[in-house]
Amino acid sequence: MSSVLFNEHPTHDGHFIAEIKLNAERSLNALTLEMCEAMLPRLHAWATDERVVAVLLDSEGEKAFCAGGDVVNLYKAITGDGDPSFPERFFETEYRLDFLLHTYPKPVICWGNGIVMGGGMGLLSASSHRVVTETSRLAMPEVTIGLYPDVGGQLVFEPLNQWHRALFGDDRQPDQRT
Repeated sequence: MSSVLFNEHPTHDGHFIAEIKLNAERSLNALTLEMCEAMLPRLHAWATDERVVAVLLDSEGEKAFCAGGDVVNLYKAITGDGDPSFPERFFETEYRLDFLLHTYPKPVICWGNGIVMGGGMGLLSASSHRVVTETSRLAMPEVTIGLYPDVGGQLVFEPLNQWHRALFGDDRQPDQRT
């Protein structure tokens, strides 16, 4: 079965809401190079399709929207057990996908249910409409291994920090809260 599913849901006025569903539940829907490569041409086609009015990003399963990127193949490439060109190809493709979503001409709604880490944060932060639920857990754990997260997580985290201060009157930084 495909690790990314594509659907078009009809609206009452004859248009469609396009859906991209991450379908790799066993790996917590972690982004692979193949998943990114599958999404790009479909998004390009939908961008110019007048019948498509919005794109919904979601995932199979309740545990995770997307728990990061393909760390298995990245690790293999770094340790010499895999394709040494993989990291560059993976990140170039993932960041092209993130950029396309950031600049997409139609609304992109991301349903960030469950674990949303790394590459999932890239998809969520690139979306024009971000939905989190009571089970959402947002994180950028790659900073602990020295990988600079430039997929847009800061666009999401800083406003959350501001909302916390506004709602709770708490001027302390997140790491100082008890």
